[in-house]
Amino acid sequence: MVRSMTEKLRKIYAVLLLPSILGFVFVYLNKASGFINIDPINFSEIIAPSIFILSVLCAVACPIFYRTFFAHRKRVDRSVSENELIKFERNLIYISMLTPYLALTAYILELPRFYTAGAFLMGLYAIYYFYPSKRRLAFERRIFRVK
Repeated sequence: MVRSMTEKLRKIYAVLLLPSILGFVFVYLNKASGFINIDPINFSEIIAPSIFILSVLCAVACPIFYRTFFAHRKRVDRSVSENELIKFERNLIYISMLTPYLALTAYILELPRFYTAGAFLMGLYAIYYFYPSKRRLAFERRIFRVK
């Protein structure tokens, strides 16, 4: 059962991650060839910090809040069903996989380097930390006492 849970979550993870990776490749090749020229935006003093803050929220703050909310809701239960854990993990992946798209947006809009690098690092963090590995899922199963 653990294997099918891992496979389901990895499929969702890949479906959400691959378009952003392809987007980075496409935008990089586009910028290198000069085929389409995107000028930096004029109002980046509002958008740049907003994208950076949203990327921190999606990679760090919202997953912590969601995990805390889930643990609080299940605190009196002796165990959690596997379907509930899959739904929880799926929602964590949905929340965190917004971050690579925010980094892609910062790269496309050519925001100041600080904000683009910050959004990119948050994207890398989300990609790394929320990968549904067997080890991480086994740890989650132990914490929430999955039956």
